[in-house]
Amino acid sequence: MPRHYLTIKQAADFIGVSALTLRNWDKKGKLAAYRHPVNGYRLYRMIDLEKFIKSISGRRPRKLNIVMLEDEESV
Repeated sequence: MPRHYLTIKQAADFIGVSALTLRNWDKKGKLAAYRHPVNGYRLYRMIDLEKFIKSISGRRPRKLNIVMLEDEESV
């Protein structure tokens, strides 16, 4: 029987991010979690995770320009 809901740890591993990132996304409304009716733990539906991955797969990653302090002093 397929598993329809994943724990926060399982969902984080599935997407490739940390559980803290998922908590932050839940707070910001980027990827909503469901709550277990008995213990209140966050649960993620597999179908929602798959849709989320598809929605971000076409985006290009942002490029960061980082200057190290040591490099800046030598210039």
